[in-house]
Amino acid sequence: MNLSADLPIGIFDSGVGGLTVAHSIKSLLPKEKIIYFGDTFHLPYGDKSSKTVRYYSRKISDFLLEKSCKTILIACNTASASAFDEVTQHIGDRAIVMNVVDPVVSLLGGKGKNGKVGVIGTKGTINSGTYRDKITRRFPSMEVISKATPLFVPMIEEGFIDDDISDAIIHAYLSDRRFAGIHTLILGCTHYPLIRRQIERFFKDEVEVIDSGNIVASELQRKLQERDLLNPENGSDKHEFYVSDYTEFFDMISRMFFEEEVHLEKLDFWT
Repeated sequence: MNLSADLPIGIFDSGVGGLTVAHSIKSLLPKEKIIYFGDTFHLPYGDKSSKTVRYYSRKISDFLLEKSCKTILIACNTASASAFDEVTQHIGDRAIVMNVVDPVVSLLGGKGKNGKVGVIGTKGTINSGTYRDKITRRFPSMEVISKATPLFVPMIEEGFIDDDISDAIIHAYLSDRRFAGIHTLILGCTHYPLIRRQIERFFKDEVEVIDSGNIVASELQRKLQERDLLNPENGSDKHEFYVSDYTEFFDMISRMFFEEEVHLEKLDFWT
């Protein structure tokens, strides 16, 4: 692996969700340059076939390699579940490849190996069984309750946050009796932190709600330190944002998270 510390960190997701992870990375590693790709033309990934998600993920990873990224972070739970192994094999030693599932599963080790844990995500993530399988493999006595919540991503992408509509949809999904008695709820989609506070209120702040942002950022920091790849210089004023289709909501959220003027460049490399 012939990488250098001054190279950027590549991040991709189907839309704005990965910006929650990018924001955490920016906060923890302010000297790192971030190149972000939001595949807004194809969102949501959750209702796509695994084969299709793998194809999108390979194409985007190739783009991030062309941008000389030292790390390719799959900031999408559906793509992490469906495409991580294939992308890792495809990239080889040309970059560090990370997903957003494994760091969260590892965190559960510090929360006791018993009890009842809930996981919510897209249909693709939940149907893959990735969280359930990884958690029960490491912690056999832990009960995992999984539920697909497919309306959350389009709801968030359309800007329905902290209002009556989103409250109603959250209530419809999370009223599932199987969630009774959970001590932890994993937000298995990087869009969901945008409604985290609403979810916490639904559970009356009695359930720990985990999103991957800070967890993944810490794991990325650890991996870069291990390989002496933390950027000693300041490259953070050169973040780049690419989308496959322009949306006003993506523009608004990117500006909110990065607190700066953000230029979105639309790219079409599918044809």
